[in-house]
Order: sequence, then C-alpha cells, then structure tokens
Amino acid sequence: MTQRALPEATPRKLPRWRGFNLLNKFGLEWSNRPFEEKDFEWIAELGFNFVRLPLDYRIWTEPDNPYRLKEAELREIDRAVQFGEKYGIHVMLNFHRAPGYTVASPPEPLNLWKDEEAQRLCIHHWTQFAKRYKGKPNRQLSFNLFNEPANVDAEPHRKVVERVVEAIRKEDADRLIVCDGRDWGMTPNGDLAPLQVAQATRGYQPFRLTHYRAEWVPGADQMEPPREYPLREGETVWDKARLWERYYAPWKALEQRGVGVMVGEFGAYRFTPHTVVLAWMRDLLALWQQAGWGWALWNFRGPFGVIDSDRADVEYQSWRGHKLDRQMLELLQAM
Repeated sequence: MTQRALPEATPRKLPRWRGFNLLNKFGLEWSNRPFEEKDFEWIAELGFNFVRLPLDYRIWTEPDNPYRLKEAELREIDRAVQFGEKYGIHVMLNFHRAPGYTVASPPEPLNLWKDEEAQRLCIHHWTQFAKRYKGKPNRQLSFNLFNEPANVDAEPHRKVVERVVEAIRKEDADRLIVCDGRDWGMTPNGDLAPLQVAQATRGYQPFRLTHYRAEWVPGADQMEPPREYPLREGETVWDKARLWERYYAPWKALEQRGVGVMVGEFGAYRFTPHTVVLAWMRDLLALWQQAGWGWALWNFRGPFGVIDSDRADVEYQSWRGHKLDRQMLELLQAM
C-alpha cells in the first residue's frame, strides 16, 4: 500500500489532525485488549489521519513493583505505533491514568500534584516511553502527558509538567509534547507556554447534551432530556456563538501566543437524540475548522462513535460486519 504523508507537527503549530480515540488500553478494570490493525486500516480508509490512545499505566506495571514495566504489554503499544506508521496515522500516547492522577475510578492512592513519590514514578514511566520511541518523527508520534487535569491550580500543574517535560527531553530532546488544559481539559494554562509544549482542549459542552444518561456521571439519569439544539438552559442559549465565546476564544488567544492547539476529545453519548447530536457537532466542527484545529472523536467504535454506537434512533448501514452511522461519518469527513 502507498503510505500517506503526514504533516509536520511542532509545539507552536499543530496540524489539523482529524481522527479518533481508541480505547483498547483505557482502563485496567474494563478495557485491556490488544490494539487491532483493522481499526487503523479503516480509519485511514475513511479519510482520517490521527488516533489518540488513552492508556492506564497499571496495565504495563508489575503489581509488586511500580517501577518495573511489563515488556509484553509495552510491545502491544509498539504495535499500535507501527500500525500508525503503516497506514499514515499520527499516534498520540496519553496517560489517561498516570501515577498519582486519574479522572476515572478508583482514585489513585497518591496525589501527583503534591506527592514527590507520585511525581518520581510518573517521570520514570514517561522516560521509559521516551527512550523506547526516541527518534520517531513528531509527524508520526506525540506524548499527551495527563488526561484532563482537574482540581489543581495553575502553578502546581506547571511545576509537575515542567519536571516531566524536562525528564522526557533528556531522553528525546525534540519529542512533541501536548498538555491537556486544566479543569477537565477546558482551561488553557498560559504558564506552560515557556515549556514549548502544545495544548489540547475538549468538546463536551453543554454537558447535559453530551453526557445525558451517562452511567458514570452521578445524576446524569436525572438530567432533563436535550431535545433540541441550540440548547436552552433557563435564559442561556447554547449555540455556535456562545460555545465559541465561552469555551474556545481563550484557546485561540493562547494559540496566538505561539502555542499549538487541538481538541483531544469530543462527542455525545448514545442517549442524546441523534438529530441533536448532529446539529451540535456540525457547529463545533465548523468552529474548529475555522480556527484551524484538529480533533479526535471519543470514540471510533462504541457509544460516542461512528461504528456500533447502539443508538436507538439511527438507521445504521451494514459495513464490514458492523453497524455504521453513515450520517455522522459523512459529517466528520466533510469537516
């Protein structure tokens, strides 16, 4: 097959990547399976060039010694990087659960932002990845340090990021590093600009639209159904203009300071009406297209995705033995 050329990527200007999160090693308790070549093949065939791999560090960690890494598990991540090379897809490695921090359950026993041991362990894990992939071009591979830092102020966040970035660059001086915004990825951290790292935001607003009846969100089953978009909440109307002003204008201002920006995750869960999801998604994609930002849908196959999402109100197309949401796919392809 002819390999597609991937665009160059720098901390000051990220390409307009377009693709998906692949959740194969997203959580030790519920998702630890090998990455599948067919996902990369299909993503490339459908016209996309990016995957983000949310990872749980416990998957490759020996239970009796968190400084010892399981080579067999790391080789499965190697294979995903190789699939990206084969099919012309940029691979972003993300610690969805890092030593000392996660947005998922159960919580980590240590606090990455406060505990020296958590920071030392996190640095150890990231430096092992830096050694492993030293010399891989940035157009092919990037590191996304911590998923959606929350409940941490700007200064302790900066200090930890600075330590980890310094350690990675001792092993691989030019590695492209992307940092999620604070407050679950929504708040840009201008204090990171001197570190020469790019940053990533999210597309999960308004939350009642994106996470209606999400089982992992307390109270989501009590939310008022999002029956239309633009979405009204009291006197507030969530539309294209308000989404830009409230959430994305600050990120454009950060980019104008010389910091590359992308949207690391976005999507709406399967219980939100399909017509509402498509209307909302069309506005977000148009905003990001105008801004020149790349994005990654959460997920490819699954309840946010374009394949096997199990939405009750979609007329699926049979495709490669799976159920394809053709309307959502074509919207993503067009934007």
